[in-house]
Amino acid sequence: MRIEECGKITRPFGGRVAENSYGFHVSGNAFMTALRIVAVLICLSPLAGRAADVGVIGLFPGKAVVVIDGGAPKVLTAGQKPVDGVVLISTDRESATFLVDGQKRTLKIGQHQGGSSPPSSAQSATLTADVQGHFVVDGQINGGSVRFLVDTGATTVSLSASDANRLGIDYRKGQPGLMGTANGAAVAYKVKLDAVRVGDIVVNNIDAAVLEGSQMPFALLGMSFLNRMEMKRVGQTMVLTKRF
Repeated sequence: MRIEECGKITRPFGGRVAENSYGFHVSGNAFMTALRIVAVLICLSPLAGRAADVGVIGLFPGKAVVVIDGGAPKVLTAGQKPVDGVVLISTDRESATFLVDGQKRTLKIGQHQGGSSPPSSAQSATLTADVQGHFVVDGQINGGSVRFLVDTGATTVSLSASDANRLGIDYRKGQPGLMGTANGAAVAYKVKLDAVRVGDIVVNNIDAAVLEGSQMPFALLGMSFLNRMEMKRVGQTMVLTKRF
């Protein structure tokens, strides 16, 4: 955009020049473009000043499970590209350090944007990894015993049709569909579980999937249960603490 004090000026190539009310000669097209840019910047300025709301619900070496702006839990890896304006810098046994909209912040497990940790009376369960590094734990579904494998990659709690029948779950009344497994797609039924128990933790009304024709040595303790937990791993031990 070309601006000069009122007087004789050389007409710039390509655009019409007019004198505005402030006594400046301004290219018409350039002036309108500038106004549009200013309008966009004004509209965006409140958003630019709004920092992401971050809560830490799980800690692992070099990784953190976080809730950003009240959304679904996400796993951040140290050094990866920003996720919703949040970058994980590092983790230790007690906390994670982030770059949130350009500001460095350190949050402990259970903290929510500088908030306090959950009360010590919160329901919790302590799990120990097996020789393969997997966390397997005895629990209950609707009061019946189940052997769970912790699986953060599973969207929901998942169990075999044989386990469902043993537990008295009429899964065929659920919504049928297909679910991807290590052995390919399998027929699955979406159901609601009355209660899932692990250690001292009891969670009610849990989404689950029952897989037909799949030989599962364990039920999968997926994110429909885990997203209500804070997860803290130290070495071969993982502590789950109920959030809500």
